[in-house]
Amino acid sequence: MDTQHSQHTSRAYEEELQHLCALLLQMGEMVEHQIRDAVHSLVDRGSELARRTISRDTDVNKLDMDLDELAIRLLALHQPTAIDLRLVTTSSKITSDLERIGDISVNVAERALELNYQPVLKPYIDIPRLATLATDMVRDSLRAFVQHDSKLAAQVIARDDEVDLLNYQIYRELLSYMAENPTTINRATGILFVSKYLERMADHATNIAEMVIFLVEGKNVKHLDKSKQRRALINP
Repeated sequence: MDTQHSQHTSRAYEEELQHLCALLLQMGEMVEHQIRDAVHSLVDRGSELARRTISRDTDVNKLDMDLDELAIRLLALHQPTAIDLRLVTTSSKITSDLERIGDISVNVAERALELNYQPVLKPYIDIPRLATLATDMVRDSLRAFVQHDSKLAAQVIARDDEVDLLNYQIYRELLSYMAENPTTINRATGILFVSKYLERMADHATNIAEMVIFLVEGKNVKHLDKSKQRRALINP
């Protein structure tokens, strides 16, 4: 009887761990959708899409709370150790980063609402590129988490340099617009905010990738400068 109870408890525990990962992926997909819609609402001047994106943030927040409750229950009832403990605690931290990305998507949509009522300053070319980079980083960081793939996580971290470079390029271009024509300052500033928001999303994806490396390899690369971080990722 005790053996049967133990097997039942173990099976229920494994199912809850799988459910935790499934919910995390669901939240990640939801957040990716939020990023895409927020940027489309700007590029396509779709203010109604921007409003829907803002209103859907409550769904992201609810999933955030559900994941927190599940993680607390797993810790309280099963007291996981070793890799399982790292899995549950890492999941909680990843959830926080995803929730922040959802909030930043709302910020992008809010800027879109402001910019859509003004004449277009310039074609939106680099902003969608930046959004694609950030979205891909979010997706790959979560795939690395589910697959326990530290190499993929390291690739996500390396891509953050490309995001930073493109963000700086956008900044320089918009700065020249403002210098040449002061009437563009308001619109250029709004686009600068959007670019910075997307860069911050990529930073959160990088945070997730760093946590995956800790989960899989036990290495904490979070607070290392980039040169030390690369050496830590290369050396076993």
